[in-house]
Amino acid sequence: VLPACLLLALLLLAPALSAQHERGLIFNLDIGELCLRSAQCKSGCCHRLNGLSLARCAPKAAEFQVCSPKSIYEVYYKCPCERGLSCNANKTIVGSITNSDFGVCKDPRD
Repeated sequence: VLPACLLLALLLLAPALSAQHERGLIFNLDIGELCLRSAQCKSGCCHRLNGLSLARCAPKAAEFQVCSPKSIYEVYYKCPCERGLSCNANKTIVGSITNSDFGVCKDPRD
């Protein structure tokens, strides 16, 4: 029974997984859609307001906005910076575990 269910699930999800540039059920999600990981979002940021809220895709942080450095959890309280910017945050062990090391996006060339 389990292999048949698994096969059915793969068949149903295959179109979503194969369409890399089109919106899918699991990947290429638009801003505001529910997510579990940042890799699912077109923007590259799966954001939650607090520990009890649902995570949704959000735009990456622009220059001078509050940001989080890249995290292994891939769900952020503050989104990482847009491409070309760096998040200047004071990283700590506790902050890395609790996902609370925040900084400000800056252009590293400035």
